[in-house]
Amino acid sequence: MIARYSLPEMSRVWSDARRLELWLEVELAATAEREARGHVPAGTSDRIRRRARIDERRMLEIEGEVRHDVIAFLSMIGESVGEDSRFLHVGLTSSDLVDTALGLQIAEAGGVLLGRLATARREAWALAGRYRETPMVGRTHGIHAEPITFGLKCLSWSEELGRDEERLRRALEQARVGKFSGAVGTLAHLDPEIEEAALARLRLAPEPVASQVVHRDRHAALQCALAVSAGTLERIALEVRHLQRSEVHEAEEPFERGQKGSSAMPHKRNPVRSERVCGLARLLRGYALAALENQALWHERDISHSSAERVILPDSFLVLDFMASEVAAVLRDLVVHPDRMARNLEAGGGLVFSQRVLLALTEAGLSRDEAYRVVQEHALQALDGGPEFRLALERDPRVSQRLSRERLASCFVLEPFLRNVGALYARALPPDP
Repeated sequence: MIARYSLPEMSRVWSDARRLELWLEVELAATAEREARGHVPAGTSDRIRRRARIDERRMLEIEGEVRHDVIAFLSMIGESVGEDSRFLHVGLTSSDLVDTALGLQIAEAGGVLLGRLATARREAWALAGRYRETPMVGRTHGIHAEPITFGLKCLSWSEELGRDEERLRRALEQARVGKFSGAVGTLAHLDPEIEEAALARLRLAPEPVASQVVHRDRHAALQCALAVSAGTLERIALEVRHLQRSEVHEAEEPFERGQKGSSAMPHKRNPVRSERVCGLARLLRGYALAALENQALWHERDISHSSAERVILPDSFLVLDFMASEVAAVLRDLVVHPDRMARNLEAGGGLVFSQRVLLALTEAGLSRDEAYRVVQEHALQALDGGPEFRLALERDPRVSQRLSRERLASCFVLEPFLRNVGALYARALPPDP
């Protein structure tokens, strides 16, 4: 991923330098376990650790000749380790090294990402508490529907982010595996006990029945979890964009001192961070599709998945990490306009109370179809610039014969719509501190 959308901590996890460090740790874990069982002279793994020097430039030189990155790595390590290098990679195949190190990278990157999502969730939770009782109009299909509170909207973001965390945690755990079972997964050259103990040194579980690779259903599920999390962040960002529209202006992302919105129009304050999040979410969906394609490999393995994975796995973590950081920053300093929310709620002249009137008329004995026609008639006329909705209802004998002025007036109050907001909050789970 380009530096513009990469944060330092996650970039470090997916750097070539970190990948080669983990490759060395994987080789050392297998060697150390063989040493512990007397298959390797005592002190070998310690000597290798002290002497091994990772030289990326030298590895690339060797790879340019041999056209194989793992062989180039082992040759590069061998140049600094010397004779002890013969105890490395014994009984292993390239995927034993690469897939096991990938499991370590995924676990490390997952820890960073879970922390970032948790931060975004705490910001959504804070907004939910702050604006719990701030009424606004709810919208369906982009059209005014019935009253809600802004806090309730934010609470739904917090809840969804919580599900994302749990979903991602499960997918990460399923991907926290490795293998030392050899060229076709048969453990022909290492005993199962050695594989299990060596992987335990790395805090990884063994792939129970591997082929030459760790099976890619694990990575496909992980990529889908990442894409779903991106969809949540996009949902939040898209809502901010809608609320920031000039005609709505109920909330807007922070606009920093010195920031400029347009090269041509000085008045512009554009929701650029939220738009950026929405655009990047498209990448995650595409990456998830590529991961699903990676599941089916020829026989015990081919490398059709490898080239795609080198792009989609690092990029997915980097992009989602950046997206979560952007959303957290937007929510932390979100500018909210309760007065504008109130004004927009009242702008329809009471149209948002149409269902209350409908129910009152049916309770008073009018058939539902007839009540619906009466209410809809005045509502649509009001929408088209006719008489104000409530006033038109008061003047309609079909209404006044059924409902007293006081009963009709009781339909145009907020409290019934918000009376169970507290119960909804009681259902929600707060984020971890």
